[in-house]
Amino acid sequence: MKAIYPGSFDPVTSGHLDIIVRAAALFEHLTVVVAVNSSKGPMFEQDERMELLGLACREIPNVSIRALQDRLLVDYARDAEAHVIIKGLRAVSDFEYEFQMALLNQRLAPEIETMFLMTSSEHSYLSSSIVKEIGRLGGDIRGLVPTAIVERLQLEFRARRALERTQGE
Repeated sequence: MKAIYPGSFDPVTSGHLDIIVRAAALFEHLTVVVAVNSSKGPMFEQDERMELLGLACREIPNVSIRALQDRLLVDYARDAEAHVIIKGLRAVSDFEYEFQMALLNQRLAPEIETMFLMTSSEHSYLSSSIVKEIGRLGGDIRGLVPTAIVERLQLEFRARRALERTQGE
């Protein structure tokens, strides 16, 4: 059986990777779907997020990374022949929104199930927003993001801090 795991992944965190690894163990194939959230201004472009995810997931053979643009997630799932949408939950606060989306998706595509996976406790506090803020302020992001992308993100954050300093002069 195939599943999809959608998100903005801006950037991918250790919590996201935890969900990916566990979901990949449950399904024949897992497609990580990088979506554009119109209510968020992303730090990284969609192709950059896909590249970072590819680096983070390169050792998981049954995972592929794909883009989602201008279409419903359930339509993408149907075309990909996925029967399950994976949603990661960190805390009760995530549940209300994700539950609403699951019910809406069920109405649009009753043949597709939503499966909620709780992130491991060591990642329950972690979000992409927190990683971006720590990186923006020059903090250590090791352990917060997959090891395979730490150096790449640190370089990006350093470049952005340097740009902000030159623009502030």
